[in-house]
Amino acid sequence: MTRPLRILYHHRTAANDGMRVHIDKIVRALRARGHEVLVVGPSGAAASAGAKLGRLEAMTDRLRRHLPGLLFEILELAYNILAYLRLARAERAFRPDILYERYNLYLLAGLLLSWRRGLPMLLEINSPLAAERAAAGGLSLGSLARACEAALWRGCDAALPVTGVLAAMVRRVRGTGGQMQVVHNGADLSDGASEAEASAIRRRFGIGPNDVVLGFAGFVRAWHGVEWAVDALAGVPSNVHLLVVGDGPALPALSERAAVQGVAERVHFTGRVPHGEMAAHMRAFDVALQPAAVAYASPLKLFEYMALGRAIVAPDQPNIREVLVSGHNGLLFEPGNRAAFAWAVTRLCEDWILRRHLGDSARRTVETAPFTWTSNAGRIEALARDLVTSAAEPAAASSVAAAR
Repeated sequence: MTRPLRILYHHRTAANDGMRVHIDKIVRALRARGHEVLVVGPSGAAASAGAKLGRLEAMTDRLRRHLPGLLFEILELAYNILAYLRLARAERAFRPDILYERYNLYLLAGLLLSWRRGLPMLLEINSPLAAERAAAGGLSLGSLARACEAALWRGCDAALPVTGVLAAMVRRVRGTGGQMQVVHNGADLSDGASEAEASAIRRRFGIGPNDVVLGFAGFVRAWHGVEWAVDALAGVPSNVHLLVVGDGPALPALSERAAVQGVAERVHFTGRVPHGEMAAHMRAFDVALQPAAVAYASPLKLFEYMALGRAIVAPDQPNIREVLVSGHNGLLFEPGNRAAFAWAVTRLCEDWILRRHLGDSARRTVETAPFTWTSNAGRIEALARDLVTSAAEPAAASSVAAAR
């Protein structure tokens, strides 16, 4: 029997949001396969300290807002000293077979440990952070940031970008050497809430059993395009509601927009919802909305919508087409086209048979692709075993040569 792997999981994620969900789901899925996983990151050795993470996230946000950008980036670089000491201590005690790291800008401690200890390294890449932060105007040490990113993308033994679009970006930096495998985000098929729970949520907001619910889940920012859904309500029957599940800076503007459009009584905000309760809220949707998506991202909520069998409206762009086929398991619209979005929403509001078809097909896609955390953990395990075997072969050859 193949022995379990000992996996040292390293990250620098303080946010208690979708990134934290991704970390927790991957760690649990790897442990469910029998592997030993030690998590080293801002929360210490465990990946479950929600309140502690909330305080750390708030402190990090304050520093980012109040410190000059250059000083904050210098602190990010300095963090490597603490991170390396933690990692080295954990490596000596845990004696891992492999290092699995979630990529973050300026985080070089894992790569250094990998080089010094001959520890194979898997790097999960969720976004090109140097370009992303530069585009947002939040990068002072641009050349150094790009150099750090390139060192990580080239130096890891295997890169795990979350979409094919992102993989192409990584390959332009990494070249053709080394292993790379696309591992999309996933869903847990056992996370589904009951219809009774979903019905209770609908009743809480005064939504009747025959009403149609448009839904959006996640942290709500202006660029997410949820205001398009508010506008669309004015052109659909009065039994159509919008349920926004989550918190975020865009909520006040959405509330004002709903009042201006005369649909305020049909727009409902839940506020922040613990992730354990998200499935019940999303099951209350009839139509799940992804009005906009970053071009290289693998939206976590997309897979959760699919696993719950919801009909999905999403932009017709390459990273989304890696998962959805318009008319089969989703309804896609021209990105950035408000009228096309409204048309797709209206069509689904009027056609319950199409909603059922798309939702059922979306669920089957998650099951058969499969886009599950369990499947992702299996692919990570296979790649990790290959790297561990490859790393062991030179050592074994050296031992034989020495014996001769």
